[in-house]
Amino acid sequence: MFDLRLAFPEDTRESAAYSTMSEQVGFSLLELLIAVAIILVIAAIAIPSLLRARIATNESTAVESLRTLNTAQINYESTYPTVGYATMLSELAGVSCTPPGSTGACLIDSTLASGTKTGYSFVLTGTSGTPNATYQFVASPLKPNQSGVRYFCSFADAVVRTSGAAISTCDYTVNPLQ
Repeated sequence: MFDLRLAFPEDTRESAAYSTMSEQVGFSLLELLIAVAIILVIAAIAIPSLLRARIATNESTAVESLRTLNTAQINYESTYPTVGYATMLSELAGVSCTPPGSTGACLIDSTLASGTKTGYSFVLTGTSGTPNATYQFVASPLKPNQSGVRYFCSFADAVVRTSGAAISTCDYTVNPLQ
């Protein structure tokens, strides 16, 4: 039989030096700098994608909110024909819905009625007539190029329209959303 203890004695000076070098724990400064550089490259790639995804989510929520507002206006006008379309977002919402009325129809949630939702502000304007025969909604990003890059609007035809610039009046000149 071959005895490993005799072939590799642990108490020799050479094996003691070898064992202390192999037991060193930690990273060199160069290894840490390389790891930090890799993390920064990954972050530089991921963060813009994350921001674009958030903008896309905010914009799709704004479009869906405009569709909800249009549906609420149509329901409001058919329920209260002597009033016509609502003149304020708060008229489409309501806190006491037993029974709903023309000042609080309970057709939209209170978040949307506040005029701000997921990075966009919503404004109801353009109501006129007795009963109110017209309206327009404009959805604008709260922080352009951060919470959204497009502006949206809709009026009584219930078509959601979009523009790259701020919208002051929503009419047929604003391109429909594709």
